[in-house]
Amino acid sequence: MQSPRCDGQRGPRSGRVRILVIEDDAEAARYLKKGLEEHGFVVDHADDGGRGLSLAVSGPYDVIVVDRMLPGLDGLAIVAALRKSGNAIPALILSARGGVDDRVEGLRAGGDDYLPKPFAFSELLARIEALVRRAHPVAVETTLRVADLEMDLLARRVRRSGRAIELKPREFKILEVLMRNAGHVVTRTMLLETVWDYSFDPQTNVVDVHMSRLRQKIDAGFERSLLETVRGAGYRLCTVEGTEG
Repeated sequence: MQSPRCDGQRGPRSGRVRILVIEDDAEAARYLKKGLEEHGFVVDHADDGGRGLSLAVSGPYDVIVVDRMLPGLDGLAIVAALRKSGNAIPALILSARGGVDDRVEGLRAGGDDYLPKPFAFSELLARIEALVRRAHPVAVETTLRVADLEMDLLARRVRRSGRAIELKPREFKILEVLMRNAGHVVTRTMLLETVWDYSFDPQTNVVDVHMSRLRQKIDAGFERSLLETVRGAGYRLCTVEGTEG
């Protein structure tokens, strides 16, 4: 049986989420831009309502974060103008005015969410992520594929090169974790916490025992091995089968 080649590489990354922040307070804008960029977002900034509306209309943004009180054109007017033109870009309104009537007014103007100031950045981030999910729903994944290995999550079936592989429930879960992290090392600690739901015990060999059985089932009888033991680290399922030589 030939050794696998595991280079840890995946396919090209999907496009990054673009956010427009419309905020006239320079310090608040720097705080928002820095924090969002640190979490992987692409962020543009406008410091007045007129420029903010112009960017929102012309730019390919996934979410706008807009302050309610702005020079030139306030946040509610920006959102209302977008909605009137048929632009459905998700909008999170920020405001020091956090009363019930203020929030209702913001939502009725076309805002998708309303966050009173001051706020925790973690809450802002969670609300933005929720808006992105709503705007770009992800299809429920029912099948995992790695090389010639295929897992049907609904039927609970596994096949390799069309050959059925019978797995026990725990083995199925281990393989699912490996396939979801294909090409990357999965540590014993990760498996214990995910599959067995308890913290790592350096004395236990339960992972190694199950992994040995799993390897026999998915690799035995095939020309190339997919499951690799990474010494001192854990295990890795190869995304690309080994090559001759």
